Amino acid sequence: MVEKPERFRVGDQPRDAVEREWEVFVRDEESEPVRHVGSISAPSDDVAYERATKLFAWYAADVWLCPADAVSRYSTHALDDDAEPATVATGEEDRSYDA
Repeated sequence: MVEKPERFRVGDQPRDAVEREWEVFVRDEESEPVRHVGSISAPSDDVAYERATKLFAWYAADVWLCPADAVSRYSTHALDDDAEPATVATGEEDRSYDA
């Protein structure tokens, strides 16, 4: 059995960006899942798309952009002073991890 990690909800403070922040997700081929590749700053979704394409996705089949302020982040590290412990009700459900 694997021990559950303790995660923290990371605060919603901006990450020192002057422009709006965007999370970038790409899919390299149609048969692959979408995966997160990074974050960028841009004033609009059109500019974010241009920047994301140049940085992460020249050859990607799909590019998805999400405003960073619409994303809830959880981490096993307390990344800021306002991070709060986050719990998941799992009862007695066993967990396993196969590497």
